[in-house]
Amino acid sequence: MDHHSDIVAELAETLGTALKTRGLMLATAESCTGGLASAAITQIAGSSSWFERGFVTYSNASKIEMLGVKADTLEKYGAVSEETAREMALGAIKHSHANVAISITGIAGPDGGTPAKPVGTVCFAWAYADKISSSTKKISGNRQEVRDESTVAALRELLKLLTKY
Repeated sequence: MDHHSDIVAELAETLGTALKTRGLMLATAESCTGGLASAAITQIAGSSSWFERGFVTYSNASKIEMLGVKADTLEKYGAVSEETAREMALGAIKHSHANVAISITGIAGPDGGTPAKPVGTVCFAWAYADKISSSTKKISGNRQEVRDESTVAALRELLKLLTKY
């Protein structure tokens, strides 16, 4: 295993313990990471006790159909926006039996960037109980590095949020 895999595995395991001790179930809504966060989570033995399901919603249509993201939101802010990320996270909870959700939507590259949203722009949201937070990060590197780093960022931030409450 490379260094990155170690970090992800350790994070997923710690996150699992945090969710389990709080009696929480997690759902993921992923776009640019294509299921990497879900894969990292399900690498952990026993994750079925705290991971409910993962949505890979790559197209706008899938975001609308599977997560209930509003077409208006996508049109006004774009798929890569905190507004869309927030609706994805809330939709993941609404369309699952989970009470915590992570969403990730971004531009992994090498194409698809614009001056306003360059390659490496990734938007995240975390929904938990009645709380939702979101952030945008600019991640440098190639396509795989952007996807890997996005996975780490999503898991790490959820862990921080859980340990706050």
